[in-house]
Amino acid sequence: MNRPVVASGLDHLLENEGRLNELRGRRIGLLVNPTSVTADLSHAIEALRQAGLNVVRLFGPEHGVRADAQDMEAVDETVDPLSGLPCVSLYGHTYDSLRPDPHHLADLDTVICDIQDVGARYYTYVYSIGLMMDACGDADVPVVVLDRPNPLGGLAVEGNLVLDDCRSFVGMQPLPNRHGMTPGELAHFFHRFGGWECEFEVIQLARWKRSMWYDDTGLPWVMPSPNMPTLDTATVYPGQCLLEGTNLSEGRGTTRPFELFGAPFVDAQALVSYLEDLQLPGVAYRPTAFRPTFQKHAAQTCRGMQIHVTDRQSFSSLALSYGILAGLLKLHGDQFQWRTEAYEFVVDRLAIDLLIGDQDLRIALEDGAHPLEIVEGFDAARTDFDARREQCLLYHE
Repeated sequence: MNRPVVASGLDHLLENEGRLNELRGRRIGLLVNPTSVTADLSHAIEALRQAGLNVVRLFGPEHGVRADAQDMEAVDETVDPLSGLPCVSLYGHTYDSLRPDPHHLADLDTVICDIQDVGARYYTYVYSIGLMMDACGDADVPVVVLDRPNPLGGLAVEGNLVLDDCRSFVGMQPLPNRHGMTPGELAHFFHRFGGWECEFEVIQLARWKRSMWYDDTGLPWVMPSPNMPTLDTATVYPGQCLLEGTNLSEGRGTTRPFELFGAPFVDAQALVSYLEDLQLPGVAYRPTAFRPTFQKHAAQTCRGMQIHVTDRQSFSSLALSYGILAGLLKLHGDQFQWRTEAYEFVVDRLAIDLLIGDQDLRIALEDGAHPLEIVEGFDAARTDFDARREQCLLYHE
């Protein structure tokens, strides 16, 4: 296998004999999932044990250590079936399960976190790292974060910040929809500005530049979660995840989740015409029909479209998805609805408010505000975040 352009934090650690020596002899917990692999696809569990580290416990985020659970499905694993190591689920049946209990950390000397993020604030893995940092701070256990690239690069930032009354597991910190940071940079943000404090270090990436998308790194793509099959999925996800807060299928139960979307009542051609009038750059629309195999509208024919990104540098997933929501409200106001079921352990707020992060933006859409005028107002509202973000960046070109 050719040497990749970028070395992950895991590979960087495995190349650092001095740092490995410092970790040998410690009782180590690992927060990992299937993305926790070396450039040659060896999992961190095996790679770190082969390097002489004493791994005594695994922690699994949403979907589990092996990511065999679907979204918002409680994970009850207690033993990892491949390594035989004891396992603690950080995504159980209650909100309290998201944070490790003190007794999970009492016999550990260090916790190592290594999970691939996808660059959008709804993706819960970075909050699992942050909550682990917070718990380890209380338990006086140091944390090592093995950094990984932001698949969408580290330059573009899109969206508004989550307000306090819309905090949830899809928005636990005041981040924009597309944050343009790596997990290691977010760890610094959580520590400095988010109240999740502990003794920690970040093992940085080698040779990563902020202009790199994931397919520029040479690293293998491993599905971060069951419905994140490709980089194309991650590219549209910062906006398209908003559809989880509606009665539309966001394409779960198909082979192109988040790129495909629709519902039985959608007039696909009318929606395409509405979106084309917005003249959004870098994207084309293909009317289609599909049948999800599970979740919303399972086994029903949904009419909608597939998103085709033609220029990812100019494409704004968030502008597109606000356009989709506005178009659906205009065209199908009698049938298009917001999701009302419990969402990520929250029962007293609409899922769309948790995902948008500000209920006034949802109300503006309902009142007929132009979607692009809403999106254009986000940059001015991010001034404080942008300054804080700059203080936490580890990589500069």
